[in-house]
Amino acid sequence: MHDEVRERAEAYFEGASPAHDWHHVRRVARLAETLVESGDESDVDEDVLFAAVWLHDVGRTKEDRGEIEDHAEWGASEAADVLGDLGVDDETIAAVQHCIRAHRYSNDVEPETREAEILSDADNLDALGAVGIARVFAYGGELGQPLYDPDLPPEADDSAAGETQFNHIHRKILDLPDRMYTDAGREIAAERSDYVAEFADRFEREARGEM
Repeated sequence: MHDEVRERAEAYFEGASPAHDWHHVRRVARLAETLVESGDESDVDEDVLFAAVWLHDVGRTKEDRGEIEDHAEWGASEAADVLGDLGVDDETIAAVQHCIRAHRYSNDVEPETREAEILSDADNLDALGAVGIARVFAYGGELGQPLYDPDLPPEADDSAAGETQFNHIHRKILDLPDRMYTDAGREIAAERSDYVAEFADRFEREARGEM
């Protein structure tokens, strides 16, 4: 099933933003594999997990274009169609849909299964570290947002995600370690978060013209 789902999912990413493209999905898949291999995850249904991994962002390009409001909800509905066409049973489809709905940072959907927790962790881990920093600035550039505004420090920015990319790092990215569900995810997130914090500190010093 994995190869068939992956092939169907990839078709949704034509023209995708570099921050949410097929390469992102592939990284999430590798991170999910790492989390499964690093922990006691013998009870994980890998059919559910990896179907959800491949399909979790199929609606992201539509959301970025303003065609839909919630890529996770749309993606869950689309996943049911894709998996139904492949003859997947209703119980598996429902489990995959829950994972997709629960993966989104801004959704108020708490992961209720181990598969949903692993997808959430893997997706959030790809927003941390060097790759995460690159994604922040790539996406901000597409939106036309400033890198940094010395007159709007993170503590004075009351927007949901940050009005600058520097503020987004402080308001969202550095909070991600607190959202980890797996032990392996927490360990990786701590290391990657340290890297992001060090980068943010240097970025601010350089932006101020300091050494």
